[in-house]
Amino acid sequence: MDDLSPSDLKTILHSKRANIFYLEYCRVMQKDGRVLYLTEAFSNKRQENLYYNIPIANTTVILLGNGTSITQAAMRMLSQAGVLVGFCGGGGTPLYMANNVEHAIEWMTPQSEYRPTEYLQGWLSFWFDEDKRLNAGKQIQTARIEFLQRVWQKDKDLKQNGFNVNDNTIQNALATFTQRNSQASKKSELLLTEAQLTKALYKFAANNTKHDNFTRQHQGSTKKHTDKANDFLNHGNYLAYGLAACTLWVLGIPHGFAVMHGKTRRGALVFDIADLIKDALVLPWAFICAMENATEQEFRQQILQAFTDHKALDYMFDTVKQIALEQHDD
Repeated sequence: MDDLSPSDLKTILHSKRANIFYLEYCRVMQKDGRVLYLTEAFSNKRQENLYYNIPIANTTVILLGNGTSITQAAMRMLSQAGVLVGFCGGGGTPLYMANNVEHAIEWMTPQSEYRPTEYLQGWLSFWFDEDKRLNAGKQIQTARIEFLQRVWQKDKDLKQNGFNVNDNTIQNALATFTQRNSQASKKSELLLTEAQLTKALYKFAANNTKHDNFTRQHQGSTKKHTDKANDFLNHGNYLAYGLAACTLWVLGIPHGFAVMHGKTRRGALVFDIADLIKDALVLPWAFICAMENATEQEFRQQILQAFTDHKALDYMFDTVKQIALEQHDD
């Protein structure tokens, strides 16, 4: 049988793709028209090479962790299939790319410009107007809360672990946020309101999972102090950033046209879009998995399953498209 190329494969919409891969201690390569990763194993004191296929047509993001390498031929096929690639540290964090900006997100995106123009044009039609940009930020924050309410209302596993949207603490926090969000007159007020809500959600989650004296550490754990909740939050957030970057790349909107995070911050719009799902999914599962002393792999499997169950990528696409196309009129 002749080798297949990515262009021969049936196209799967990015919002419907099922796979996000985190790989470590392996070599990613192209072989016989497929993208594989090679690992080494020892059997009967003999070294064996094990090859595993990566279904690139059904993959959105690949994170390459410790001890990984990738060939030029594999990158070419991944690019043709529209797969985003990022290099990261062990366990998925931190994300390393071609810059040294703290917390910056820069993904290696396929260099195809044959993407829709309507969403970029719609985004730019309001982006240069400060008031309209503020309104877009408010829309993202409103959509963020709507997603949290939807997920926590229907997810039985979250409810069993105490994450119930009808809890008085959550209701009060969301009501305060909604009021302040609608009244915000500038971006700094919007960011302050967002920070206050996130702090309240952290406190609720920490109390709910008996995680005493929790303090958010974006750099993760140190060798002297291991805090799985922080590690899982960082890990899950980077997965959310991958979905956000995929959404923006497919829709043809550059990462620099942020509506909340800083104008000069690299990948700022990725952070804005990732906010849509982080509180609803990453936050509760990070604390639950930490309480259960889960491994990095177990947490990753859980959070990716949650992304799939609640159609997180679909929600990102729908929200960005709605904002881009609704902002044409004054």
